[in-house]
Amino acid sequence: MMSKPEAHVSDIRVKHFDLAGAQAWMADVCGPHWLKATAPQRVRFQHNGSVLRSTATTLGFVEYGTDVTVGVGAEDGLDCYSLSLPQSGEQEVLAGGRALSSDRDRGVILSPYGAQELNIGGDCRQLHVAIPRQAVEQGLEDLIQRRMDAPLLFEPVIDAVNGASGSWWRMVRHLAEDLHRSHELYGQAGFTRDLEHALVKGLILAQPNNYSAELFGSQELKLPHFLVRAREFIHRHAREDIGLADIEEASGVSRSKLFDSFSRYLGLPPMAYLKKHRLAAVRQQLLEDGSARNISAIAMGWGFTHLGRFSCEYRKLFDESPSMTLQRQLARRGRAH
Repeated sequence: MMSKPEAHVSDIRVKHFDLAGAQAWMADVCGPHWLKATAPQRVRFQHNGSVLRSTATTLGFVEYGTDVTVGVGAEDGLDCYSLSLPQSGEQEVLAGGRALSSDRDRGVILSPYGAQELNIGGDCRQLHVAIPRQAVEQGLEDLIQRRMDAPLLFEPVIDAVNGASGSWWRMVRHLAEDLHRSHELYGQAGFTRDLEHALVKGLILAQPNNYSAELFGSQELKLPHFLVRAREFIHRHAREDIGLADIEEASGVSRSKLFDSFSRYLGLPPMAYLKKHRLAAVRQQLLEDGSARNISAIAMGWGFTHLGRFSCEYRKLFDESPSMTLQRQLARRGRAH
């Protein structure tokens, strides 16, 4: 009898009545930070929402029940971009020497870079989204069609009413509320994976950041047809034993032209692009169904025959080992039920 596949979405229903428990839970979700409260005995922490497995994004509603301050250090930053929008009450973010208020009309973003503090009122109930740094940066590179050359930094306050960012927040709110009602549609991996990627890219396009000028200048940029053919060949045959000659043949142009175009438009030579695509595919599979198969089998299934080298390359790209990715996701999944 075939086993039932794991759902692509899992629920979060968490309560903690102590400061340490609340801090530990949100550290699992967002990464290293400290948490202080003027009245720790009054903490009534709740997190109700969902984990989307493909990108390990969480979204839902968070409240602490008393005034708290969330702090992020300059060196040990978050693992994610943490966005919050009060549904009731208010909060204030301290970033870059500025104090910026946040209410129902203005959300805030805590980034993985730089020291930040978020003061949250005891009556504040947040719509909260945590998107892993790797997922956001991959989304950016897909949009600019090259490798990043500087950390992605957003404006810390995000309009929840007007313009593209207002549309983004309305989409997030609808998604969070609909996931609370039913997973029937969102359990379809192909649909939800595309939705997650749209959520990430929508944020990058909606909220001003240090890549905005390039992003809006590159919307008219079109990849040459031969480069599109080569990239599609790589994506389609990434599990197979393909080499540079195969990519060159699929493109229909000379090797030198292929190298020049890959470097110009995608920021990497063809084989380096293939390796990065394979590493990203391994990570996505670990996040989606890593509990069903071991890491070695998944890596070998994507063409990595030297497992020690694979682990080094994975850590270099994602700042964590494959086992850390799997352990963190399994822990989050187990605590979410």
